[in-house]
Amino acid sequence: MDYLYIKSLHIIFVTTWFAGLFYIIRLFIYFKEAEGKEEPAKFILQKQYTLMSKRLLYIITWPSAILASVFAFGMLFITPVFLTQKWMIIKLVFVLALYGYHWTCQIILNQMIKGSIKISSFKLRIWNEVATIILFAVVFLVVLKNAINWIFGVLGIVLVSILLMLGIKLYKNIRAKNNWDKN
Repeated sequence: MDYLYIKSLHIIFVTTWFAGLFYIIRLFIYFKEAEGKEEPAKFILQKQYTLMSKRLLYIITWPSAILASVFAFGMLFITPVFLTQKWMIIKLVFVLALYGYHWTCQIILNQMIKGSIKISSFKLRIWNEVATIILFAVVFLVVLKNAINWIFGVLGIVLVSILLMLGIKLYKNIRAKNNWDKN
């Protein structure tokens, strides 16, 4: 029964971790796009987005990542046999990739705190999809375990990535056509 409580807490903190990672990139995009605004709007918006980003990353996202990992270690302690299964090893590689993604968000926040993000808003939109791809991969690994055909799994992830990139490009074109940035 302890395992189910630990698993439940792990799922909750993974969910809040991903929510934080999805939202932080949106704040980075808004900050970057505020560079094109006139003063004092630019100053006010960027100050607010910086405050929101710091609170999100330090109060929600980092603690969620740490707690998700603590409860994951708890599950592995209770059932160490998972570490002998290929799907778990691959999942852990994706978790390391997610920590790398998270650390990159920290680097971008550090740039934001200094007053300027070096990445374009378009590249940030693409970067936002990396977490989505990791989420897809991890969920399919956990649910399907050994049932997943890796060739089709990898092709599926690539196809989802291509569709996401096409969606971003379409969104960028619609935004430009409708002058959404001017409002």
